[in-house]
Amino acid sequence: MQRGRTAADRTVRGAMLRHPTVHRADLTVREARSVFAAGAKTRVLLLVTGGRLVSTVVREDLDPGADPAAAAANAGTLTGRCVAADALLEDTFQAMLREGQRRLAVIEPDGTLLGLLCLKQSRSGFCTDEGVAAMRASRMRGA
Repeated sequence: MQRGRTAADRTVRGAMLRHPTVHRADLTVREARSVFAAGAKTRVLLLVTGGRLVSTVVREDLDPGADPAAAAANAGTLTGRCVAADALLEDTFQAMLREGQRRLAVIEPDGTLLGLLCLKQSRSGFCTDEGVAAMRASRMRGA
């Protein structure tokens, strides 16, 4: 398992994506569905206002019968989807494997969003800002 960006850094802060995609806190269910439909790799929507994480929304949160104009934030949750930046990376990695999670929002105690911990599909380590940027650039060239 990839520990972090340096041998000395064994916390979530060292492995988190520092520039995750964020969305407005008032995103509607219709807009959330559209974001998910546009990106097969999109696993979680981070809904933010004033730098603070308001909610996380995964595809399964969006009930098929939900009002498209309703706030997507109300369908999501923070419970079980966030981790502190100073949490030990190995412990967090093991918990993610146990729970079948691949994404955790990284937050300060006051709810400020710091980043996203993104477990690779192979579960062999964590996504990096550089890797995500390269993947996006590759998609743009192919589009």
